[in-house]
Amino acid sequence: MIGPDAILREIPGLTRPELDLFLAQGWVRAEMGVTPGFNPVDVARIRLIVELRGALAIDDTTLPVILSLLDQLYTTRRQLRRVLTEAEPALRDRLLQVLTEV
Repeated sequence: MIGPDAILREIPGLTRPELDLFLAQGWVRAEMGVTPGFNPVDVARIRLIVELRGALAIDDTTLPVILSLLDQLYTTRRQLRRVLTEAEPALRDRLLQVLTEV
């Protein structure tokens, strides 16, 4: 787990009030202990939020919509990966063929 101070050092331009906002809004979840702890996926999400808010100038009312859509996309990708992993070889080959025809 990575602590908040390490994240602040690692992500240029991120401030403690912003990190606290990300947590308060539920945009990022941390394991709560004496201090919050973040895993590598949390850190990547924080980087994404910083980039969306900074370089892309996404406002705080639009940001939750974008994060929700990304979460849905990642969930769908995980589900599809599982279907492909569990499918019989012939079905998997056919599904891959159909998916690459797009």
